[in-house]
Amino acid sequence: MKKNAPVPWLQAALDYIPAWLGFQLERHQQVGCAVAIAQGQSIVAEFALGSADLRSGEALTPRHRFRIASHSKTFTASGVMLLREQGKLGLDDPIGRHVSGLHKTLANARVGELLSHGAGVIRDGEDSGQFLDRRPFFSRAELRADLAKKQPLEPGLQLKYSNHGYGLLGLMIEEITGTDYATWICRHVIAPAGLRETVPDMPYLPKSAPLAKGHSTEFPFGRRLVVPGDNVCDAIAPAGGFVATASDVARFFAQLAPEAKKSILSAASRREMMHRRWRDKHSSQESYYGYGTMSGGAGAKEWFGHTGGLQGFVSRTARFPESGFTVSVLCNALDGWSWMWVDGILGILAAFRQHGAPGRQQAAWNGRWWSLWGASDLVAMGKVVCQVAPAMALPFDGAPTEIELTGTDRGIIARTSGYNSPGQPVRLVRDRKGHPVELWVGGTKLLSREAVVAEAMQRYG
Repeated sequence: MKKNAPVPWLQAALDYIPAWLGFQLERHQQVGCAVAIAQGQSIVAEFALGSADLRSGEALTPRHRFRIASHSKTFTASGVMLLREQGKLGLDDPIGRHVSGLHKTLANARVGELLSHGAGVIRDGEDSGQFLDRRPFFSRAELRADLAKKQPLEPGLQLKYSNHGYGLLGLMIEEITGTDYATWICRHVIAPAGLRETVPDMPYLPKSAPLAKGHSTEFPFGRRLVVPGDNVCDAIAPAGGFVATASDVARFFAQLAPEAKKSILSAASRREMMHRRWRDKHSSQESYYGYGTMSGGAGAKEWFGHTGGLQGFVSRTARFPESGFTVSVLCNALDGWSWMWVDGILGILAAFRQHGAPGRQQAAWNGRWWSLWGASDLVAMGKVVCQVAPAMALPFDGAPTEIELTGTDRGIIARTSGYNSPGQPVRLVRDRKGHPVELWVGGTKLLSREAVVAEAMQRYG
């Protein structure tokens, strides 16, 4: 489903993204994913691929809700920043000023340290079986009991991610507002942001709202197991309980961009949320945490957003300030490729943005071709036709092969790796009805999927 695609190059990119992602799903035997893309604050595309429930065979739709897990922290952090704008708390306030019964060291931790995971709080308690379906999520009494104990680290030392810490922020919101967390966050964060498909925890999901089921990995069980995904996160809802559609998630993060014209927060608060306060020194990637936001990258790949993981679900949302795109990818399997697919979508958008919309002659070459080595996509953009491998998570990174057309069915490889076939001809072969049946790239003949399967089975089967 496309919405408000304002320029031809963007529409061409949005046409290709589901084709590439559908291949990714099939090739890597994934269950399903829901995707939403915002440009500025407008949703320009939303779509869903695959299955909502392998057991029933129900098809996934953009209206299916997912457990978005730790994306919840960004909602909670936004609520804290809103209370700060209202003068009801300060980020340098010791948390003990607002919540009683805490261990004396934790009571001195600042609200800002909790928002940025710098308060030294235990991650999930001494028994984190709630994330393995071995026990229910913590009640408020159980959470308070854990927070009354001495915590693993002193506040202010390093990044120490903590769901308990965000549960504590939820308790603080309740103490300050005199309202339960779910009611307050719905009234003051979710509804004002214009979100109609988001709730802070499972008990608040309408019975009519479709919920995607979660799924295990296939290995070592021999098949994917269906995970209900209907856990009530209770006191940990501020850290991981939210349920939403991809469009609502993309819409929420888009309005958090400091340059957004409409937002529930001031531009100053949004800038503070994005500020990189802690670097994960032991990550293989350049990774930072702000106030309820993750971030990384530089230049065109600089991003802020969040990731999420709950039983059967993984997700990632990223806002890319340079291009103004927000991409949300929600997967309903524990080995979903949400992280890489967000980057892959950005790469596709960047390639079309660079080259522009394809001409009519170039667009006629769009299609997928096969050989024993796998699939190749011909993707027209600008004045060239690119040849890319849809199996790649980042199909346009590096230097894809570029074909310049010399006729209706002929071209030349104008740009490619020296290990390929630069300067050699490319041609389409058509049947008597004018349908393309062969693609020759240099000396390599590519065919339709069915033809390659038949050929290989005849030869090797």
